[in-house]
Amino acid sequence: MDKKYILGLLGSIALCLVSSTFMNAQVAPVQAAADDGASLIGRWDLNMDENGKKAPSWLEVELSGFKTLVGRFVGTGGSARPISKVAFHNNKFSFAIPPQWESEDRDLVLEGTLSSRGITGTIQTSDGRTHPFTGVRAPNLTRNKKPSWGKSINLFNGKDLTGWKAIGKENQWVVKNGILTSPYSGANLISEKTFNDFKLHVAFKYDQNSNSGVYLRGRYETQIIDNPKTNHPSSHLFGGVYGFLVPSEMALIGPGQWQTFDITLVGRMVTIVANGKTIICNQEIPGITGGALDSNEGEPGPIYIQGDHGPIEFKSIVITPSL
Repeated sequence: MDKKYILGLLGSIALCLVSSTFMNAQVAPVQAAADDGASLIGRWDLNMDENGKKAPSWLEVELSGFKTLVGRFVGTGGSARPISKVAFHNNKFSFAIPPQWESEDRDLVLEGTLSSRGITGTIQTSDGRTHPFTGVRAPNLTRNKKPSWGKSINLFNGKDLTGWKAIGKENQWVVKNGILTSPYSGANLISEKTFNDFKLHVAFKYDQNSNSGVYLRGRYETQIIDNPKTNHPSSHLFGGVYGFLVPSEMALIGPGQWQTFDITLVGRMVTIVANGKTIICNQEIPGITGGALDSNEGEPGPIYIQGDHGPIEFKSIVITPSL
């Protein structure tokens, strides 16, 4: 990185931190006055059992008006989906939401029970299959002091896949001329090291119509996608935290060009600088995004690169963990 870029990046981050002083007040959840559904209000990290395999999900329940419970749900894939109404009676609750990326027309239906130990129940997916789930309250991940940063670590050595492992399909990742390359859709790539809070720099290049992403702690996807520069910013498009956080502007350069993300994650608070422009400034990530490795939000997690949606290349992946 040249000197002008570094100075511009530092200035952008400084401006973000100053403005966040006025924007980062934590608001306590509103409690329902007359409905015992108040005990369900909040965020929940879920684990669905798919034939013995854990499949992470996430649920948020909020109070709308005097007594109506609404919310958001994240399944094993896709993004956060709105819940128009959560029915609650005698510690039993349920809701239904229409399909998102599924090919079937059937609604997803969740039925659960609330107890002092958390929530349990079943999820009937759009393919008609029913799976049990358990859930615990998601941690706040509040930090009481500013982080102290350690030494930067090159997660990609420019030579081979040392420090990484492929999951999913057969591994298609290779290193060519010092570039980490996924030439076609295949496996995802996960760092062997895990991290709590960190600053992450990645330099990447994608092909026309390609789609990838960088998952922070293996749970929160920052979207990499070839969309038109003229598109209005969206959480599903370039630079968004998938399904949750919308960038302030469309800061992409375009396919076939090297681009950068500089991401700072402290607790749930994330700042994303894309190609030298701050597009998300110290905003809270509510929960896991679709495709997350797990829902254990209170634990450290890896850097996870999506390789199953088209060609993608990386020439630099540098992380600075907190001490």
